[in-house]
Amino acid sequence: MPAPTISIAVEGVTDEAVAKRLISHIGALAGNAHGKKGKQFLRDKMIGFNQAAKHSPWLIIVDLDTDFDCAPPLRRQWLPDPSIRMCFRVAVREVEAWLLADAKRIAAFLDVEWNKVPTNPESLPDPKAEMVRLARASGRREIREDMVPREGSGLKVGPAYSSRLIEFTKSHWCPDVAAERSESLRRAIRSLRMLAGREIA
Repeated sequence: MPAPTISIAVEGVTDEAVAKRLISHIGALAGNAHGKKGKQFLRDKMIGFNQAAKHSPWLIIVDLDTDFDCAPPLRRQWLPDPSIRMCFRVAVREVEAWLLADAKRIAAFLDVEWNKVPTNPESLPDPKAEMVRLARASGRREIREDMVPREGSGLKVGPAYSSRLIEFTKSHWCPDVAAERSESLRRAIRSLRMLAGREIA
């Protein structure tokens, strides 16, 4: 049987890279990517995405942020009745936590000591800030310049922050290794495999 094609809806371009990597990881094909206009845009479009998931498989990833203490209440509020072909997953608390969970590879990529990477990234209140903190300690000037915001800019991340994380996700990140330190990622991979299995069957 041919591998199923799974459509994507995400908050931004980093999340798109993560979604595509996960789909490839479980042996499926990534379809069109929708959203990429922030969290509220995704929520506003959920009914339409869920309607589409009656006919073809979908993966939607959204950050938990500080909206709720855990993922299930967000899923129930956003999508109380998911379609059979909908895989709606919540990254606790941001998708950066899923990347940090592959500690040795992200440490090598950022050129920092791997034991400086938090052992429980899902417990971090702001994984994005932790990613920037690690990048600031990088032994590579280009990492610091790309990922750390300019002093006085008022920005949370550097000018090529997303590009660097997309590079890491595509070329270095191992989802199964990361899932050992991230429960929400582990559940996402399992749910995605179940979706792909139903489509193949």
